[in-house]
Amino acid sequence: MGKLDGRTALITGAARGQGRSHALTLAAEGANVVAVDLCADLATIPYPLATPDDLAETKAQVEALGVACHTVQGDVRDTDAIEAVVADAVDRFGSLDIAVANAGVCGFAKFWELDDAAWDEMIGVDLTGVFKTMRAAVRPMLQQGRGRIVATSSMGGRMGNPNLAHYVAAKWGVIGLVKTLALEAASSGITVNAVCPATVDTAMVHNDALYGLFCPDLDAPTRDQVEPAYAAMSPMGVPWVAPEDISKAVLYLVSDDARYVSGTTIDVSTAASAGMP
Repeated sequence: MGKLDGRTALITGAARGQGRSHALTLAAEGANVVAVDLCADLATIPYPLATPDDLAETKAQVEALGVACHTVQGDVRDTDAIEAVVADAVDRFGSLDIAVANAGVCGFAKFWELDDAAWDEMIGVDLTGVFKTMRAAVRPMLQQGRGRIVATSSMGGRMGNPNLAHYVAAKWGVIGLVKTLALEAASSGITVNAVCPATVDTAMVHNDALYGLFCPDLDAPTRDQVEPAYAAMSPMGVPWVAPEDISKAVLYLVSDDARYVSGTTIDVSTAASAGMP
Protein backbone atom coordinates (compact mmCIF):
# COMPACT_ATOMS: atom_id res chain seq x y z
CA MET A 1 0.00 0.00 0.00
CA GLY A 2 1.38 3.38 -1.01
CA LYS A 3 0.70 6.62 0.81
CA LEU A 4 -1.07 8.01 -2.27
CA ASP A 5 -2.91 4.99 -3.68
CA GLY A 6 -5.83 6.00 -5.89
CA ARG A 7 -5.00 9.70 -5.87
CA THR A 8 -4.34 11.90 -8.86
CA ALA A 9 -1.46 14.37 -8.98
CA LEU A 10 -1.03 17.22 -11.45
CA ILE A 11 2.61 18.27 -11.81
CA THR A 12 3.78 21.14 -14.00
CA GLY A 13 7.29 21.37 -15.37
CA ALA A 14 7.30 17.58 -15.28
CA ALA A 15 9.40 16.73 -18.32
CA ARG A 16 12.70 16.70 -16.45
CA GLY A 17 14.51 17.91 -13.35
CA GLN A 18 12.54 18.47 -10.17
CA GLY A 19 9.22 17.94 -11.94
CA ARG A 20 10.14 14.49 -13.20
CA SER A 21 11.51 13.59 -9.78
CA HIS A 22 8.26 14.68 -8.13
CA ALA A 23 6.26 12.65 -10.63
CA LEU A 24 8.29 9.52 -9.95
CA THR A 25 8.22 9.99 -6.18
CA LEU A 26 4.44 10.42 -6.04
CA ALA A 27 3.90 7.61 -8.56
CA ALA A 28 6.00 5.27 -6.43
CA GLU A 29 3.46 5.89 -3.64
CA GLY A 30 0.55 4.98 -5.90
CA ALA A 31 -0.56 8.30 -7.43
CA ASN A 32 -1.68 8.59 -11.03
CA VAL A 33 0.12 11.50 -12.68
CA VAL A 34 -0.87 14.28 -15.05
CA ALA A 35 2.46 15.62 -16.30
CA VAL A 36 2.47 19.05 -17.93
CA ASP A 37 5.36 20.84 -19.62
CA LEU A 38 5.81 23.55 -22.23
CA CYS A 39 8.48 21.53 -24.08
CA ALA A 40 9.76 24.58 -25.93
CA ASP A 41 12.45 27.19 -25.44
CA LEU A 42 11.76 30.75 -24.31
CA ALA A 43 13.40 33.80 -25.86
CA THR A 44 14.83 35.32 -22.67
CA ILE A 45 15.95 32.12 -20.96
CA PRO A 46 19.64 31.42 -21.71
CA TYR A 47 19.56 27.61 -21.73
CA PRO A 48 17.58 24.92 -23.56
CA LEU A 49 14.32 23.91 -21.92
CA ALA A 50 12.73 20.47 -21.89
CA THR A 51 11.65 18.72 -25.09
CA PRO A 52 8.74 16.46 -26.07
CA ASP A 53 11.14 13.53 -25.81
CA ASP A 54 11.87 14.49 -22.20
CA LEU A 55 8.15 14.48 -21.42
CA ALA A 56 7.74 11.11 -23.11
CA GLU A 57 10.56 9.75 -20.95
CA THR A 58 8.80 10.98 -17.81
CA LYS A 59 5.67 9.16 -18.93
CA ALA A 60 7.58 5.94 -19.56
CA GLN A 61 9.31 6.05 -16.18
CA VAL A 62 6.08 6.81 -14.31
CA GLU A 63 4.12 4.07 -16.05
CA ALA A 64 6.91 1.59 -15.29
CA LEU A 65 5.91 2.06 -11.64
CA GLY A 66 2.46 0.61 -12.38
CA VAL A 67 0.34 3.78 -12.39
CA ALA A 68 -1.18 5.89 -15.15
CA CYS A 69 0.53 8.94 -16.60
CA HIS A 70 -1.22 11.40 -18.89
CA THR A 71 1.06 13.99 -20.49
CA VAL A 72 0.18 17.41 -21.86
CA GLN A 73 2.34 19.92 -23.69
CA GLY A 74 0.96 23.17 -22.34
CA ASP A 75 1.87 26.64 -21.16
CA VAL A 76 1.06 27.45 -17.53
CA ARG A 77 0.67 31.11 -18.54
CA ASP A 78 -2.32 30.16 -20.70
CA THR A 79 -5.50 30.26 -18.61
CA ASP A 80 -7.58 28.20 -21.02
CA ALA A 81 -4.86 25.58 -21.37
CA ILE A 82 -4.26 24.96 -17.67
CA GLU A 83 -7.96 24.97 -16.86
CA ALA A 84 -8.53 22.42 -19.62
CA VAL A 85 -5.78 20.24 -18.14
CA VAL A 86 -7.46 20.29 -14.74
CA ALA A 87 -10.92 19.58 -16.16
CA ASP A 88 -9.56 16.67 -18.19
CA ALA A 89 -7.73 15.27 -15.16
CA VAL A 90 -10.97 15.19 -13.17
CA ASP A 91 -12.86 13.59 -16.07
CA ARG A 92 -10.10 11.07 -16.71
CA PHE A 93 -9.35 9.99 -13.13
CA GLY A 94 -12.43 11.07 -11.17
CA SER A 95 -10.71 13.62 -8.95
CA LEU A 96 -7.76 15.94 -8.61
CA ASP A 97 -6.17 15.33 -5.23
CA ILE A 98 -2.73 16.89 -5.57
CA ALA A 99 -1.32 19.80 -7.55
CA VAL A 100 2.39 20.59 -7.64
CA ALA A 101 2.92 23.97 -9.31
CA ASN A 102 6.54 23.37 -10.18
CA ALA A 103 7.10 24.87 -13.65
CA GLY A 104 9.82 27.50 -13.52
CA VAL A 105 12.72 29.03 -15.39
CA CYS A 106 15.70 31.19 -14.48
CA GLY A 107 17.58 33.95 -16.26
CA PHE A 108 19.88 36.66 -14.95
CA ALA A 109 21.02 40.23 -15.45
CA LYS A 110 21.88 43.23 -13.33
CA PHE A 111 18.79 44.99 -12.00
CA TRP A 112 19.32 48.03 -14.23
CA GLU A 113 19.97 45.86 -17.28
CA LEU A 114 16.78 43.79 -17.09
CA ASP A 115 14.54 44.63 -20.04
CA ASP A 116 10.77 44.35 -20.14
CA ALA A 117 10.83 41.11 -22.11
CA ALA A 118 13.01 39.34 -19.54
CA TRP A 119 10.92 40.64 -16.65
CA ASP A 120 7.60 39.75 -18.26
CA GLU A 121 8.65 36.23 -19.25
CA MET A 122 10.08 35.43 -15.81
CA ILE A 123 7.07 36.77 -13.90
CA GLY A 124 4.76 35.11 -16.42
CA VAL A 125 6.15 31.62 -15.90
CA ASP A 126 7.40 31.65 -12.31
CA LEU A 127 4.61 33.66 -10.68
CA THR A 128 1.59 34.07 -12.95
CA GLY A 129 1.89 30.46 -14.11
CA VAL A 130 1.94 29.27 -10.51
CA PHE A 131 -1.10 31.40 -9.71
CA LYS A 132 -3.05 30.06 -12.69
CA THR A 133 -2.15 26.47 -11.85
CA MET A 134 -3.18 26.88 -8.22
CA ARG A 135 -6.39 28.71 -9.17
CA ALA A 136 -7.42 26.02 -11.63
CA ALA A 137 -6.55 23.18 -9.25
CA VAL A 138 -8.25 24.53 -6.14
CA ARG A 139 -11.70 24.74 -7.73
CA PRO A 140 -12.36 20.97 -8.01
CA MET A 141 -10.66 20.50 -4.65
CA LEU A 142 -13.17 22.88 -3.07
CA GLN A 143 -15.99 20.79 -4.54
CA GLN A 144 -14.38 17.58 -3.27
CA GLY A 145 -13.68 18.98 0.17
CA ARG A 146 -10.06 17.85 0.06
CA GLY A 147 -6.78 18.51 -1.71
CA ARG A 148 -3.07 19.19 -1.45
CA ILE A 149 -1.32 22.04 -3.27
CA VAL A 150 2.44 22.55 -3.26
CA ALA A 151 4.22 25.34 -5.12
CA THR A 152 7.92 25.48 -5.89
CA SER A 153 9.45 28.66 -4.57
CA SER A 154 13.19 28.90 -3.91
CA MET A 155 15.69 30.04 -1.34
CA GLY A 156 15.68 32.99 -3.72
CA GLY A 157 12.16 33.57 -2.44
CA ARG A 158 13.51 34.01 1.09
CA MET A 159 16.40 36.43 0.44
CA GLY A 160 17.82 38.80 -2.14
CA ASN A 161 20.15 37.54 -4.85
CA PRO A 162 22.32 39.70 -7.12
CA ASN A 163 21.56 39.39 -10.83
CA LEU A 164 18.22 37.66 -10.15
CA ALA A 165 15.78 40.47 -9.37
CA HIS A 166 12.99 39.14 -11.58
CA TYR A 167 13.46 35.56 -10.39
CA VAL A 168 13.58 36.63 -6.74
CA ALA A 169 10.47 38.78 -7.13
CA ALA A 170 8.57 35.86 -8.63
CA LYS A 171 9.66 33.39 -5.97
CA TRP A 172 8.83 35.77 -3.09
CA GLY A 173 5.45 36.21 -4.73
CA VAL A 174 4.87 32.45 -4.80
CA ILE A 175 5.17 32.34 -1.01
CA GLY A 176 2.60 35.12 -0.72
CA LEU A 177 0.19 33.21 -2.95
CA VAL A 178 0.64 30.07 -0.88
CA LYS A 179 -0.01 31.78 2.43
CA THR A 180 -3.07 33.59 1.11
CA LEU A 181 -4.71 30.54 -0.46
CA ALA A 182 -3.91 28.48 2.63
CA LEU A 183 -5.99 30.88 4.73
CA GLU A 184 -8.84 31.07 2.24
CA ALA A 185 -9.04 27.28 1.87
CA ALA A 186 -8.28 26.39 5.50
CA SER A 187 -11.82 25.24 6.31
CA SER A 188 -12.21 23.26 3.08
CA GLY A 189 -9.96 20.25 3.67
CA ILE A 190 -7.22 21.73 1.47
CA THR A 191 -3.62 22.41 2.45
CA VAL A 192 -1.35 24.78 0.55
CA ASN A 193 2.40 24.94 1.05
CA ALA A 194 5.67 25.78 -0.68
CA VAL A 195 9.05 24.16 -0.96
CA CYS A 196 12.12 26.40 -1.09
CA PRO A 197 15.04 24.50 -2.60
CA ALA A 198 18.66 25.48 -2.48
CA THR A 199 20.61 24.97 -5.70
CA VAL A 200 19.35 21.76 -7.31
CA ASP A 201 21.25 19.46 -9.65
CA THR A 202 19.22 20.20 -12.78
CA ALA A 203 19.63 21.85 -16.17
CA MET A 204 18.50 25.16 -14.64
CA VAL A 205 21.88 25.50 -12.91
CA HIS A 206 24.03 23.29 -15.15
CA ASN A 207 24.34 25.34 -18.30
CA ASP A 208 26.99 27.47 -19.96
CA ALA A 209 25.27 30.76 -19.17
CA LEU A 210 25.09 30.21 -15.42
CA TYR A 211 28.55 28.67 -15.29
CA GLY A 212 29.87 31.84 -16.88
CA LEU A 213 28.09 33.96 -14.27
CA PHE A 214 29.68 32.08 -11.38
CA CYS A 215 33.14 31.78 -12.94
CA PRO A 216 33.53 34.86 -15.16
CA ASP A 217 37.32 34.58 -15.24
CA LEU A 218 37.25 31.15 -16.87
CA ASP A 219 36.74 30.46 -20.55
CA ALA A 220 33.93 27.90 -20.95
CA PRO A 221 34.07 26.57 -17.35
CA THR A 222 33.09 22.97 -16.74
CA ARG A 223 30.87 21.41 -14.08
CA ASP A 224 33.91 20.43 -12.05
CA GLN A 225 35.33 23.94 -12.26
CA VAL A 226 32.15 25.65 -11.03
CA GLU A 227 31.51 23.21 -8.21
CA PRO A 228 33.60 25.12 -5.63
CA ALA A 229 31.75 28.36 -6.42
CA TYR A 230 28.40 26.67 -5.94
CA ALA A 231 29.56 24.96 -2.76
CA ALA A 232 30.71 28.30 -1.32
CA MET A 233 27.06 29.42 -1.14
CA SER A 234 26.15 26.54 1.17
CA PRO A 235 26.92 26.43 4.91
CA MET A 236 27.14 22.66 4.52
CA GLY A 237 29.54 23.03 1.61
CA VAL A 238 27.12 21.23 -0.68
CA PRO A 239 27.23 22.58 -4.25
CA TRP A 240 23.80 21.26 -5.20
CA VAL A 241 21.16 18.94 -3.79
CA ALA A 242 19.51 16.14 -5.73
CA PRO A 243 16.00 16.63 -7.15
CA GLU A 244 14.93 13.68 -5.00
CA ASP A 245 15.79 15.68 -1.88
CA ILE A 246 13.10 18.18 -2.85
CA SER A 247 10.67 15.44 -3.86
CA LYS A 248 10.80 13.94 -0.38
CA ALA A 249 9.64 17.27 1.04
CA VAL A 250 6.85 17.43 -1.55
CA LEU A 251 5.77 13.89 -0.70
CA TYR A 252 5.50 14.78 2.97
CA LEU A 253 3.38 17.84 2.23
CA VAL A 254 0.93 15.98 -0.03
CA SER A 255 0.59 12.98 2.27
CA ASP A 256 -1.72 12.48 5.22
CA ASP A 257 1.32 12.91 7.46
CA ALA A 258 1.04 16.66 6.83
CA ARG A 259 -2.74 16.99 7.14
CA TYR A 260 -2.39 19.94 9.53
CA VAL A 261 0.56 21.59 7.79
CA SER A 262 -0.61 24.50 5.67
CA GLY A 263 0.51 27.98 4.75
CA THR A 264 4.17 27.28 5.35
CA THR A 265 7.43 26.69 3.51
CA ILE A 266 9.86 23.83 3.80
CA ASP A 267 13.39 25.08 3.18
CA VAL A 268 15.70 22.45 1.74
CA SER A 269 18.53 24.92 2.13
CA THR A 270 21.67 23.09 3.30
CA ALA A 271 21.44 25.36 6.37
CA ALA A 272 21.35 28.65 4.46
CA SER A 273 18.02 29.50 6.06
CA ALA A 274 19.63 29.26 9.52
CA GLY A 275 21.21 32.65 8.92
CA MET A 276 17.89 34.31 8.08
CA PRO A 277 15.39 35.97 10.46
